[in-house]
Amino acid sequence: MSNFQNYQHTLPDPDNRINDGGQTGGTKGPGFASVKLESEHNIMNTRTNSGRLISRELSGHKWNISLSYNPMTRDEFDPVYSFLLQKRGAMRPFFLSLPQYKAPRDSSFAAYVGNPSNDFITTASAAAGAVKFTVNEQNYDSSTDGAAKPGDLFTIDDINDTNHTKVYQIVRVETAESYNTNSTAVTTGQLRIEFIPALQRAVSVAATINFNNPKFRVIMQNDVQEYNLNTDNLYSFSLKLEEAQP
Repeated sequence: MSNFQNYQHTLPDPDNRINDGGQTGGTKGPGFASVKLESEHNIMNTRTNSGRLISRELSGHKWNISLSYNPMTRDEFDPVYSFLLQKRGAMRPFFLSLPQYKAPRDSSFAAYVGNPSNDFITTASAAAGAVKFTVNEQNYDSSTDGAAKPGDLFTIDDINDTNHTKVYQIVRVETAESYNTNSTAVTTGQLRIEFIPALQRAVSVAATINFNNPKFRVIMQNDVQEYNLNTDNLYSFSLKLEEAQP
């Protein structure tokens, strides 16, 4: 075992190992028995006397996540439980990688964005509240490299705003082969994506869009953490998390 400089801040799972010192490597975390993901939009609807509907958003969007585990041995359980205890309830945020969103749905596109040298960037700045933008990558060709799909997630790496850790979900994708002609044409090196929620922060031009293994920044909903130990010395455990932005 060697010395290290950085701690591992992602909840341990089979792809995110953690060692005794809290660094990357060592013990594999257990997989999840079930995952529940909630998209929380607080919307108020009112109607005028004439029956006209008026809708407005009351607060920002938030992801809520519930995780449960199969019964675990102590060697499987302790790395996860110790990781969470170190966060002191809801005090310290950490990151979560969900297995169903580690890679885009399109296998060709997943292979393309899995290459660290292939970075999609925004073609223009976008204001907070925007629900779509265009991204491009100089070597990308939508006819051969696949494309993002509705349901895929992404995060944004913006050197002008390192606090932008929000996770967004794609709801529409336009490519050079299929785009709305009422808008600007999409070239073979571009994707125009629409997503939810609306941008919570402004995005700079040339910000990097991360389609590969986007991670949620979360806190625990409950400051009390508990587990059950059965007569077979197997641990039962579950937790509830909510997205937390800096």
